[in-house]
Amino acid sequence: MGSFQTSNGLDTSCGYLLQELQMIWDEVGEDEFEREKALLDLEEECLEVYRRKVDRANMSRARLHQELAESEAEFTHLLLSLGEPSLPARPEKTGRTLKEQLDSMSPALQEMRLRKEERVNEFRAVQGQIQKISAQVAGQSEYDDSSTKIIVNENDLSLKKLEEYKTELQRLHNEKNDRLQRVEKYISTIHDLSAILGIESSMIITKVHPSLNELYGISKNISDSILAKLNSTVESLEDEKQQRLEKLHHLGKSLKNLWNLMNTPFEDRQPFSHVTNLLSISSTEVSYPGSLTINKIQQADAEFKRLDQLKASKMKELFLKKQNELEEICNKSHMYIPSRSEMENIINLIKSGGIDHANLLMTMDGQISRAKEEASSRQTIMEKVERLMLARDEERWLEEYSMDENRYSVSRGAHKNLRRAERARVTVNKIPAVVETLIAKTKSWEEERKKVFLYDEVPLLAMLEEYNMLRQEKEDEKLRQRMAFPQQKKKVQSQVITEQDSFSISRPTTSSRHISSRSLNGGFSNATTINRRLSLGIEKLESNGKISTTHDISFIRKGRAVQG
Repeated sequence: MGSFQTSNGLDTSCGYLLQELQMIWDEVGEDEFEREKALLDLEEECLEVYRRKVDRANMSRARLHQELAESEAEFTHLLLSLGEPSLPARPEKTGRTLKEQLDSMSPALQEMRLRKEERVNEFRAVQGQIQKISAQVAGQSEYDDSSTKIIVNENDLSLKKLEEYKTELQRLHNEKNDRLQRVEKYISTIHDLSAILGIESSMIITKVHPSLNELYGISKNISDSILAKLNSTVESLEDEKQQRLEKLHHLGKSLKNLWNLMNTPFEDRQPFSHVTNLLSISSTEVSYPGSLTINKIQQADAEFKRLDQLKASKMKELFLKKQNELEEICNKSHMYIPSRSEMENIINLIKSGGIDHANLLMTMDGQISRAKEEASSRQTIMEKVERLMLARDEERWLEEYSMDENRYSVSRGAHKNLRRAERARVTVNKIPAVVETLIAKTKSWEEERKKVFLYDEVPLLAMLEEYNMLRQEKEDEKLRQRMAFPQQKKKVQSQVITEQDSFSISRPTTSSRHISSRSLNGGFSNATTINRRLSLGIEKLESNGKISTTHDISFIRKGRAVQG
């Protein structure tokens, strides 16, 4: 009892009640043992109450420690996951109670939670865009953008990670834009090609995928498979375009050849000018709508067939036209003309239908082409032959003028003749050089061509060499006469005039295929002189190996026989 009072020395409500209890026991006369027992029970009950209070206090303290630890752990986790150097600092714990520490942690923790929520929303938005664009690129037309399907890794919410997602999103945006541009380019190309080919483009595009048709109003499919289909469609249309253009090129060339052969008037060609205008244009340059429609190809093909049938009926006229062209080329260059009997046989075959018209025209074109080529190769020599003929005309006139005793008389026009004589002497002095040049060029031509150069079916080289020989003989004869008979000058002059008449030169006519009476070597009045000249030329050519084939020899001798 005393110990209880000592431990509760203060005047409290409990001490007051204990005194009151002792007074009651004294008045009642309670047994001392019972008093001690009651006090022990009372003390145990008090201890039990204190114990429960201490336990609850310990539990509260432990809970505060746990809350503080959890708050610190959450703060640390948020700090690590967000990974920002500018985040709030951890509150200090020194000299502060648990409740004070917990109260100071709450604002910082709340701020961190808000930042986390904002960061998670950013991640969710970026990842949602990534998933959406990825689905579009993959060709998934239906995409549910519900946020429940987007899983954000809350353990790594750093700005670095967010930037990685944004970079990926930007890459996907660029890829999407690139794919959309490619799709638009393919669609535009399909529209252009369809317009050129004259076909409906919307059905072609819808067949690739309905989303590509703007009439459906849905987002375009930009998957790899759609791009592959669009590319294949464009290639198919390009191939069709190329095939149609090649067909029109073939028809255009054929029509042009037929028009030229048949002298088709301009008004009949005009309806098909669009076909011939395409001849010089490549496939990439054809862009005008309707240029390569099936209808235009069919019209051109029908016109070609009509003209081809008409050509068959006019083949004789076309052949004669080409024959005249060939003869004109040969006449102009004094070349050999194919035998007229051969031409008559061909005309008979045309009438009977026993010859291929196309091959015939090709053969004639080949002959004309070869004739033009040979005429071109002969041009330089022919120009010099013409120059030599003009010089021989001047030489003949000068010799006749020199024999005129009245050439110095004072008569009307005498001064003009004097001036012409001066010019003629200059020209005549150049004759030997012209002849030598002609001989050299003719030999070069014959060596290159491996054939004889014929001038109106006569070897030019033989004519030139014989001309040199006769010219030298004439000069020698004139020299002998001047030295032997100086007193008979007038008689010699008279003889020279007569001789010049026999050696005068004129240009061969293009209508005659034989040597005229006034040839390059002068006029020969009898067959003996002509045969002598041709014999000399042929023997010299044969001895020098200039005539290489039996045909050439027989042909030249045939010409000699004709001249004889």
